[in-house]
Amino acid sequence: MDGSATDLLSILYQSDDLVAINKPHGLLVHRSPIASDATEFAVQLLRDQLGQRVYPVHRLDRKTGGVLLFALSESMNSVMQQQFMEGQVHKTYIAIVRGYTPDSQTIDYPLRNDETGVSQDAVTHIKTLQRTEIPLPLGKHPTSRYSLVELTPTTGRMHQLRKHMAHILHPIIGDRPHGCNKQNKLFKENFEMNTMLLHAQQLTFRHPVSVEGISVIAPVQAEFARMLDVLFD
Repeated sequence: MDGSATDLLSILYQSDDLVAINKPHGLLVHRSPIASDATEFAVQLLRDQLGQRVYPVHRLDRKTGGVLLFALSESMNSVMQQQFMEGQVHKTYIAIVRGYTPDSQTIDYPLRNDETGVSQDAVTHIKTLQRTEIPLPLGKHPTSRYSLVELTPTTGRMHQLRKHMAHILHPIIGDRPHGCNKQNKLFKENFEMNTMLLHAQQLTFRHPVSVEGISVIAPVQAEFARMLDVLFD
């Protein structure tokens, strides 16, 4: 997790019944049997910080940073989860990926649910924000190319963005196991970077009580910002 264990979580938005944080890369949302090494969880940290129970209304991968929304009551949790399930919440991510991506693209590629084995529809829209070529050789290539992309999923499948970018051969840097091991090794050896470069940048929804349109934006965290400077400055 970026930062020390004593750091307070960065609160991006708060009302009487909702709160959004900028989740650090490496922080689990809640306890999981598949990550027994973890000792800190966003649910417990935010509960202790606010002094009340909190309910995560959606999920972010452990390795993904950015906007994470919590309800402050069970009833609000149910209402917001319904908004997510019905596609009423608009999510925007940014990522740094291998190679030059097209200006725009829609990936409509079903994904198999890892838990049930059932294939599910999955759609992601891509927009390229920047491209870069740096004098860092990899294999037979004298340089390395990368793109900064905006990713907008219209479905919310497990690891959807990671799997979709790997599917079109532009894996997210730092992703394991869906990414490129050679690229991940290159970034670790040359930049001492082992964060996954995927950031949940914006969450837009309608507040169930006030009916106000809410847009929560999370600034990128230190490692992502450093790699933006290294690659695209």
